[in-house]
Amino acid sequence: MKWSTRIGRLFGIDVYVHFTFLLLLAFLGFVTWQRTHDVYAALAGVAFILGLFGCVLLHEFGHALMARRYGIETRDITLLPIGGLARLERMPEHPLQELWVALAGPAVNVVIALVLYAGLAFTGGFLEATNLDVPFDLRAMLQRLMVVNVFLVLFNLLPAFPMDGGRVLRALLATKLGRRRATAIAANVGQAMAIVFGIVGFMSNPFLVFIAIFVYLGAQAEAGMVEMQSALEGLRVRDAMMTRFRTLGADDTLAKATDELLAGSQQDFPVIAEGAPVGILRRNDLVKALGQNRRDTPVSEVMCRECATAEAGSSLKRVVESMHERQCGTIPVVQAGQIVGLLTLENVSEMIMVNAALEQRGQALAHG
Repeated sequence: MKWSTRIGRLFGIDVYVHFTFLLLLAFLGFVTWQRTHDVYAALAGVAFILGLFGCVLLHEFGHALMARRYGIETRDITLLPIGGLARLERMPEHPLQELWVALAGPAVNVVIALVLYAGLAFTGGFLEATNLDVPFDLRAMLQRLMVVNVFLVLFNLLPAFPMDGGRVLRALLATKLGRRRATAIAANVGQAMAIVFGIVGFMSNPFLVFIAIFVYLGAQAEAGMVEMQSALEGLRVRDAMMTRFRTLGADDTLAKATDELLAGSQQDFPVIAEGAPVGILRRNDLVKALGQNRRDTPVSEVMCRECATAEAGSSLKRVVESMHERQCGTIPVVQAGQIVGLLTLENVSEMIMVNAALEQRGQALAHG
């Protein structure tokens, strides 16, 4: 993820921190200092947030390690101000597998809360609520972490995407209704809950409005993704690739690339060296380089090398998922080492719309 810094690697999974998380720490520390004028209180507040996000990180590792049991690796885990994000290579499609992967994260928070409860119970009991804000009081901090972990369990198990509870609901429904129908129902439940959060938030707590927007958009995105996956089921890359396209040589200049861009509607260009694709020159990268007065620069110095090629016979569904994960809007399609097509997310969307229209037309004729 952009604007993220790698802080370590655990269980073979890279862990990143997004820069906005660091801004959150600075902001909370400043707000605490401004309220108390006590540096120690500000540092204690930052320490508590670090402890909280340590629990969030363990929550994400719960998902990642359970997914690994089903042969699904995790690309990385990123800590964000709104929580953690474990990027699985793919989501489990078998309902029971998705159920256990979804429950693994909250289960970690349950274990943390129980360990903290036992530790506090056997070392002197619990503090009164009024004493939980004492700076650098280890017992107070641990008791607050215990409470927060209980809250994380309850919040994450709300039956609304993108929380774990939404995935649990879909997994349970999918055992009887199938993944597509189960996702539609779970997304509708999530959006209904978001509307309730929004109404309550406007009347009482503005933070609930933020949660409502997050939940509503997350449910909408999940439903859209599954609809797209269903539409791509059984298709191959060759079914959606463009066969009329222009290429550039690795030694061609950006001036020539500009001419090609303006001569037609193609936005991204495969770059060829010794007969094989070696990268993609994206329109945004080209325009940025032109703004730096680099018209005579070779294409090879500006092209994107991160977007791999796809075989013409590969699963279109898997390739599109990979393109979304790598944020690649265009990739070359090859067969026997030679480029035979160009796959773009825009063209895939157009194919889905055309197929949906044809399907509706066929259904109308069948009922006519």
